[in-house]
Amino acid sequence: MTETVTNIWRHPLKSHGREALDKVTMIAGQTMPGDRVWAVAHEASEADASEWAPCNNFTRGSKAPQLMAIDARLDDASGQLTLSHPDRPDLSFDPDVAGDLSRFLDWEKPLVPANRAASARIIRVPGRGMTDTDFPSVSLCNWSSHRAVEEAIGYDLSPLRWRGNIWFDLGQPWVENDLMGQTIQIGGAVFVIREPVVRCLATTANPKTGERDADTLKTLKENWGHQNFSVYAEVLTGGDIQLGDSVKVL
Repeated sequence: MTETVTNIWRHPLKSHGREALDKVTMIAGQTMPGDRVWAVAHEASEADASEWAPCNNFTRGSKAPQLMAIDARLDDASGQLTLSHPDRPDLSFDPDVAGDLSRFLDWEKPLVPANRAASARIIRVPGRGMTDTDFPSVSLCNWSSHRAVEEAIGYDLSPLRWRGNIWFDLGQPWVENDLMGQTIQIGGAVFVIREPVVRCLATTANPKTGERDADTLKTLKENWGHQNFSVYAEVLTGGDIQLGDSVKVL
């Protein structure tokens, strides 16, 4: 069992790419710095950037699987975000600059099905990332559970399908689902496990190609009777986390 941090990921623009990190400094009561800072509201969205809004207000991978093949790089100093996709040229822009919006929308348009509500604007909510929970959450992923899904489905799956934040191995699949309400220390930060992550169609898309090629939801449901993978946690005590840090259930 490897109870150490193996991977740290953030997703600066919700549903539009991931970025690997070597370390991160968590802050009590907040989402991971740089994670889901922005979200792309579609033309039917009711989100107005005044407060958190549920995911159905945003352009996302469950409805537009090609978005799952995006990689992202955020320059924390300048605010410049660079998006890469195998079928699009790289795009660098500032999501907070209104004049950059049209360039982003033109870049993204071929990746979103024509029968879906078109993207309209980029929003951010002061003080937190636009995670899928109404509380500022960080998603924690167990490698043993990922391997159990791979074994059940019969072939290798990229862990990027799950769009998780912090990865480690608890030695047994699904034990994370038994930790609701418990605290866990990762590096210098302490979290409380709040709820399981109920998965959507985004996980059926290949993160390299953006094509739907694995029925992850059916696999979860038929083998374990749920559509959960990973857990949402809340930061109780802030602190530094880096690759190789220990993970301990308190």
